[in-house]
Amino acid sequence: MKKAIIIGASSGIGRELARILSTNAYVLGLAARRDDLLQALQNELETKSYIKHIDISRQDEAMNRLTELITEMKGVDLIIITSGTGYINHELDWKKEKETIDVNVSGVTSMINVSLKHFMEKNSGQLVVISSIAALRGGSDCPAYNASKAYIANYLEGIRCKLKKNKLNITVTDIRPGLIDTDMAKGEGLFWVQPPAKVARQIYNAIKRHKKVACVTKRWGIVAFLVKHIPDWIYNKL
Repeated sequence: MKKAIIIGASSGIGRELARILSTNAYVLGLAARRDDLLQALQNELETKSYIKHIDISRQDEAMNRLTELITEMKGVDLIIITSGTGYINHELDWKKEKETIDVNVSGVTSMINVSLKHFMEKNSGQLVVISSIAALRGGSDCPAYNASKAYIANYLEGIRCKLKKNKLNITVTDIRPGLIDTDMAKGEGLFWVQPPAKVARQIYNAIKRHKKVACVTKRWGIVAFLVKHIPDWIYNKL
């Protein structure tokens, strides 16, 4: 039976992915900070699931708990990291910048580290990490968020190169969503905000196809192309 862990399963696309994977016969490990939401999700699922409290802003503890969860499940085939945070931060408040870096950079990297070591040990598996369309350019509204997602996208590419050089049978998938109707979508006048269920379905399709990079939903692939190639003098006015 297929087994997967979702880090950040308590809400948003993590929760929707758990539902999709369960209907596709996955045994699941559900990890997040909010235990009550994990318990509620567990009660909805069709397949067996495990719960583990993981707060990726506390890296040492989080790494130990992810290792425990993998051991309890006797190994897994798929690990999805959806956890992240971000703020509109025009004032460059340091607490907000630091939290974004602690979670999106240090926290996510710590989870990647444990996941990859598990997959490298058995020379198989798929790691899926949620970065963002925001990884493509810097952003004046939330500088640390865009920069943190650029770090993740580049880190995943580096890991992918490392695995290929070592001829390891491990897939690394970088998912780059646009705006999703979750608490992470902040600001006014937002457009093309997509429902989490739709985004999760497209992510699952990318997982099945072992994609290296996937923009979701598909219309955000158009935005990604435009954002990447638009001249600075136009981009700086947006």
